[in-house]
Amino acid sequence: MILLAVFFLCFISSYSASVKGHTTGLSLNNDRLYKLTYSTEVFLDRGKGNLQDSVGYRISSNVDVVLLWRSPDGDDDQLVQVMVKDVKVENVNEQRGEKGIFKGKKPSQIIRKENLEALQRPVLLHLVHGKVKEFYSYQNEPVAIENLKRGLASLFQMQLSSGTTSEVDISGDCKVTYQAHQDKVIKIKALDSCKAERSGFTTLNPVLGVTSKATSVTTYKIEDSFVVAVLAEEIHALRLNFLQTIAGKILSKQKLELKTTEAGPRLLPGKQVAAIIKAIDSKYTAIPIVGQVFESECKGCPSLSEHWQSIRKHLQPDNLSKAEAVRSFLTFIKRLRTAKKEEILQILKAENKEVLPQLVDAVTSAQTPDSLDAILDFLDFKSDSSIILQERFLYACGFASHPDEELLRALISKFKGSFGSSDIRESVMIIIGALVRKLCQNEGCKLKGVVEAKKLILGGLEKAEKKEDLMMYLLALKNARLPEGIPLLLKYAETGEGSVSHLATTTLQRYDAPFITDEVKKTMNRIYHQNRKVHEKTVRTTAAAIILNNNPSYMEVKNILLSIGELPKEMNKYMLSIVQDILRFEIPASKMVRRVLKEMFAHNYDRFSKSGSSSAYTGYIERSPHSASTYSLDILYSGSGILRRSNLNIFQYVRKNPLHSIQVVIEAQGLETLIAATPDEGEENLDSYAGLSALLFDVQLRPVTFFNGYTDLMSKMLSASSDPMSVVKGLILLIDHSQELQLQSGLKANMDVQGGLAIDISGSMEFSLWYRESKTRVKNRVTVVITGDITVDSSFVKAGLEIGVETEGGLEFISTVQFSQYPFLVCLQMDRDGVPYRQFETKYERLSTGRGYVSRKRKESLVAGSEFPLHQENSEMCKMVFSPQPESSSSGWF
Repeated sequence: MILLAVFFLCFISSYSASVKGHTTGLSLNNDRLYKLTYSTEVFLDRGKGNLQDSVGYRISSNVDVVLLWRSPDGDDDQLVQVMVKDVKVENVNEQRGEKGIFKGKKPSQIIRKENLEALQRPVLLHLVHGKVKEFYSYQNEPVAIENLKRGLASLFQMQLSSGTTSEVDISGDCKVTYQAHQDKVIKIKALDSCKAERSGFTTLNPVLGVTSKATSVTTYKIEDSFVVAVLAEEIHALRLNFLQTIAGKILSKQKLELKTTEAGPRLLPGKQVAAIIKAIDSKYTAIPIVGQVFESECKGCPSLSEHWQSIRKHLQPDNLSKAEAVRSFLTFIKRLRTAKKEEILQILKAENKEVLPQLVDAVTSAQTPDSLDAILDFLDFKSDSSIILQERFLYACGFASHPDEELLRALISKFKGSFGSSDIRESVMIIIGALVRKLCQNEGCKLKGVVEAKKLILGGLEKAEKKEDLMMYLLALKNARLPEGIPLLLKYAETGEGSVSHLATTTLQRYDAPFITDEVKKTMNRIYHQNRKVHEKTVRTTAAAIILNNNPSYMEVKNILLSIGELPKEMNKYMLSIVQDILRFEIPASKMVRRVLKEMFAHNYDRFSKSGSSSAYTGYIERSPHSASTYSLDILYSGSGILRRSNLNIFQYVRKNPLHSIQVVIEAQGLETLIAATPDEGEENLDSYAGLSALLFDVQLRPVTFFNGYTDLMSKMLSASSDPMSVVKGLILLIDHSQELQLQSGLKANMDVQGGLAIDISGSMEFSLWYRESKTRVKNRVTVVITGDITVDSSFVKAGLEIGVETEGGLEFISTVQFSQYPFLVCLQMDRDGVPYRQFETKYERLSTGRGYVSRKRKESLVAGSEFPLHQENSEMCKMVFSPQPESSSSGWF
């Protein structure tokens, strides 16, 4: 028995890769040919852990390894030859059976003869202290094939001692941690630390972004001080933050196992490895072991023009409410990202005016240098004949998922030029502010273009001579939210006239809590309590909101509560509703409010029984353990019953990360003369005005004016139609994540998520003198499509997983007020239509020759419509709203 054990140990020692006697890494024995088996396999699924539902493939082979040279100066300096033989390509899903795409095909038919020959040509590894110092191969081999050999070569890189170091392998320059045990060595690669040039981008907002996770663990099995097997596992998982059904996972495995050894060639003599390599084959050349980028050949792919012609019918104005329109928009953006300027410009110039706005949306959303050059060449900002196209371009810039400095510089250059429309000039500056914000969020605040834009905004605020320019720069700052602009905002908030003061305070309201300092709150307190001058109700209530939403002190809350009862009637009711909403919805300030309310002087019947019609209400649209969607509506009326401000907000939260999805504010002032009513304090000299301001996905848009001035008001009333005014309409690329991955196995992977929507927000205000009634409407129609696309490509076979959801819906808010008596009759309605919700899943495996396997699944459901509570206090009025009334010549829409 002892003799048998001795014989077995001797046999093992004759063919194993030795680590004994070496303190650094793998070392091969002299004059031996090592016979190994190697396989790499990849699985794609939705991260549910069932490999039987996966798609993917396996590449396996035999591998011959031989030590060609060892430095006379040390055993840890070696030249090793690695040669792949007997290649096979197979399905990883054994249930595929006869449907397997590789069934009945030889490796040369799958991989192609020239690729197979390249794969089986040997490579040389210069190993120094267990690390690959140089990787030698033949020139002009296909990049995808070289990557597969790089993936195999990377497994030969190891060390025997525990510790953390940096290594360069196929993944790049990566931080790795070794854990040495008696029977194994574990190598953990921090994939997020790898430095390698890879294309990719992501949506900056955490709500609309994705969460990705990557791990790489390689285990070197050791028996009797010899490495006998290498097992590697790499996982890449991705999940859309706010919609976790959009998820996918790539599992990549490698296995290198020693089978036997036999007599091999003798070591080549020499001191210099370069001379040895030249003697072996002068055609060998050192190439990077880091994986290189390649693009698979696209056979039969349509040209840009052909692609556009195939989808343009879906982008006709009448079709924009359909999911097919958004799907076409997203696929065309992908195609545009590979197009040249001349191709794009040719399509723009040939298109008609009906479809052109949608084409402008797509070209701008592509966000490539060629698409930007094309659209800037196409649009003429000096002309007022294409204002709609210019506006659509600017809005698409504002919603850009990953803007760069060149886009910002282009808009700055345009702003310094001349314009055919003052509205477009204003929009350019507003969008410059949005781009500054996004670039700063991506650590680009010190870019020259951003610095120039900051100076432009802040300098404009300081030096503006016209009210219109001042309002424009305030709107730009509302998007940019520059900390250095806060002193200017405080100045205009406290000393500016009505509309300027109001815009300055609403701009401050957009700043994050750390910027609302004690100095800011002192100014807001002076404004609310009118310590220095009389302010409009809209300014005072905004100042109060800033105080209450930013960690208010005991005295601040106490003073606000004590003011209730001393305010104008409707403002009393409004502030009371705000306090009640804070308590009911458990807003952070609720703890301090409850503390103050324990005192009788603050919490008494007189103060909390004030009548009026103004209100504030916050509620949930959707709620789940990891996310929530909320709505809030606050309405402030004048003492005469005319709408002063209606403010509708929708927020999306993922954990503690917020996204201000929508804000629609309708404001009116100076309408008391129409009904011979007395204006409230501080509002006696206001011009007649009504307008709408919208914020969409954290981007403030240019406000829309219904009328401005008494003459304009009467003109609009006499000539008005029932059509609401569009605030924003178009196609928006909302989610945009693209990630190119170099798997350790040598395969290339891509993980892409796109989300687009067709949106139409409109607003209107109806005013009837005959019925002494006013009505405001905000209508939001949205179609959303989100797709995820995960692929793994070897150039000769590709596996993919496509997942998607789509829905179409609408949200409408209507407020109706009858002011023929006091308190006014008020009806507030917010309704959501029934929403179809469709989910898709497509899995496929496809050879470069065209043969493929496809599996498709579809699920459809209907989410019932709903009506949301808005703190209605008079149900009789809501019943009256639905009673038809005869038309009156003294009512109109504006």
